[in-house]
Amino acid sequence: MTNADIAAVFDQIADILEYQGAGIFRVRAYRTAARTIGNMIESLATIRADATRSLTDLEGIGTDLAGKIETLQNTGTLPLLEELQAAMPPAVFELMRVPGLGPKKVKLLIDELGVTSLDDLERACRDGSVQQIKGFGNKTQTIILKNIAFAKNPAHARLLWSDADTIVQSLLAYMRICTQVKKIDAAGSWRRGQETVGDIDIVVSSDHAQTVMHHLHAWPETSSVLLSGDTKTSVRGPRNVQIDLRVVGDESFGAALQYFTGSKEHNVRLRSRARERGLTINEYGVYKLTQGEAEAARPAHSASIAGETELDIYRAVGLPWIPPELREGGDEIIRAERDKLPRLLNQEDIRGDLHMHTSATDGENTLAEMIHAAIAHGLEYIAITDHGQRVTMAHGLDKKRLLAQWEEIDRLNESLAENGPPAIVVLKGIEVDMLENGGLDLPNDVLKQADWVVASLHYGQKQPRDRITARIIEAIENPHVSSIGHPTGRLINRRPAYDVDIEAVIEAAARTGTFLEINANPWRLDLNDHHAAAAKKAGVKMVISTDAHSTRGFDVMRCGILQARRAGLEAGDIVNTRTLGDLRQLMKPQLS
Repeated sequence: MTNADIAAVFDQIADILEYQGAGIFRVRAYRTAARTIGNMIESLATIRADATRSLTDLEGIGTDLAGKIETLQNTGTLPLLEELQAAMPPAVFELMRVPGLGPKKVKLLIDELGVTSLDDLERACRDGSVQQIKGFGNKTQTIILKNIAFAKNPAHARLLWSDADTIVQSLLAYMRICTQVKKIDAAGSWRRGQETVGDIDIVVSSDHAQTVMHHLHAWPETSSVLLSGDTKTSVRGPRNVQIDLRVVGDESFGAALQYFTGSKEHNVRLRSRARERGLTINEYGVYKLTQGEAEAARPAHSASIAGETELDIYRAVGLPWIPPELREGGDEIIRAERDKLPRLLNQEDIRGDLHMHTSATDGENTLAEMIHAAIAHGLEYIAITDHGQRVTMAHGLDKKRLLAQWEEIDRLNESLAENGPPAIVVLKGIEVDMLENGGLDLPNDVLKQADWVVASLHYGQKQPRDRITARIIEAIENPHVSSIGHPTGRLINRRPAYDVDIEAVIEAAARTGTFLEINANPWRLDLNDHHAAAAKKAGVKMVISTDAHSTRGFDVMRCGILQARRAGLEAGDIVNTRTLGDLRQLMKPQLS
C-alpha cells in the first residue's frame, strides 16, 4: 500500500473512533499518524527496507502504529478497520463527505433524524428538521444544504494530484523493471498538473505489448484487470484508481503521449489546425490526407510524417512544443503560433520559502530543525510565520512570545553569519489573523518590527461576501502586511472557498503592492490557476509558500510550482525567485 493509502486508513479509523466517542488521545494518535504519513514523499516501504531505520523514528508513530503499518503493507488490510467498519451505519461515510460535518455531527443527524443518505439529509434540511436538533439551528441547516451539492459533485471524489503522483512514481518505477519497456511516461490530467486526478494514463513504447501488459497485471498494487486487448489494458490500482496502459511502437510514442495527455479541448483545436494544413493527427502520428480521403486511425495511402516525439507533432503543424500544463484549450495555440508562450517557472527558480510554522504553535518541529531542513533543501532564506494569538487552538503567539521568538531568530542569524556568508537568512515573520470584526490580531507597533507578515482568514469564513471581502482588503491595505495567505480558504475535496469578491481582492493587491500567496499545500493550492492568471494580468506579484508545519512540509513546494505553471506564471511573477535583497526592494514601504 502507498503512503496515501495508509494515511487514508488511519484517517478513517480516527473518524470512526470519534463517531463512537473514543478518548481524544486515541483519536488524535491516528490523526497525527495520518498527517505525518500523508505529508511524506519518501515511501514507508523504503524505510522498512532499510535495516538501519525504523518506522518508530517518524513523528507520532509508536510501536503499535508501526505494527499496523506493517500489517497493511503485508496484507493490504487491517483487522481493526474491518471490525470498526462493520459496526458503523452505512450512511456515516457518505454524510461525512459534506464539508463541515464531522463524526460528532453526523452521529447526531443519524441518531436524531435517522438519515441514511445524502438525499435523506437534503430532505431533512428542506423540511426544517435539521435546525431542530440542539446545536444546529437555521444557519447551520442552510450551510449544510449548500454543502450537500459540493459533496454530491463527482469531481470531489477524485484523487489529489499529490496522491496520484505517489501512485504514478511507484508505477513507473515498477514498469521500468520490465526489459521490454523502451520508453514510458504518464499522461492525462496527472501530466497536465491538474489539482485532482480521476484516472491514470500510462504510455509505453515496446515491441512486445503483451509482455508489458502482463507485467502491469502482475504489479502487487493491481487489484483487478478490467480489460485487456492487443495493445491496451486497464487495471484497478491503489485507492481504487483506474490505470489505463497503451503500448505503441517507437515511431508513435510522441503521438500517443501527446494524444493521451490531452486535454480534449486542446486536442480538438490541434486537430483542427492540422486539417487546415491537409493533415490529420491521432495517437499513432501525423498523416497527410490525399484529396477526398477521410480521416482514419491510420490513413491508408500515407505514411506518418511525425510521431516519435511530441516536439515532432507540434512542429508538423507549425508550432513550438507546448508545455502540458498549458494544454487546456484556452489561448495556448494562438500564443504558441505568435511565439508568446511563457517561460514557465521551474523548481530551480525558487530561492526562499515565506510561510511556515514551528512547534511554538502548531508545527511539529523546532525553529532550529526547520532552519536545518531549509538549508538541506537549498533555500537561501525563509520566513518563520507562526500563528498570531487569535488562533488559540494552535497556541498562537501573543506579543510577548512573538518578540521572544524574534530575539531567538536574531541570535540564530548572528550565529549563522559568524564564519562568513550565512548558509541561510531567517526572516522574522508572523501569520496574523484577520479578525471577524475587522483589524488584525496583533497591533501595528509589533508588526512594523517584522521582516515579513502573512495575513490570513481562519475564522468567520461563513460571513457574507461583502464582509469577508472587506476584511481581506483591510489587511491588504495595512502597510505592514506583506502577503495574503491562502486567499480563498478552500480545501480541495473538503471545503469550498469562502464567498469573496476575488476580483476586488486582486485590484486592491495591485493598488497597494501586496503579494498574493499560492499556498502549495496539496489540499489548498490557493490561489487556484485561474485566479493566479488573473492576478498576473492585473500586475500583482505572487509568492509560492509551503505553509510547512514540519520539516517534511518543504517537499510540497513542487505542488505550488505546478499550480503556478498551469496559470502560465514565469519566474518574474513570483517574488521568492528573487535574491533576498531584490525581494526587499519589491516589498511595499512600511508607513509609520
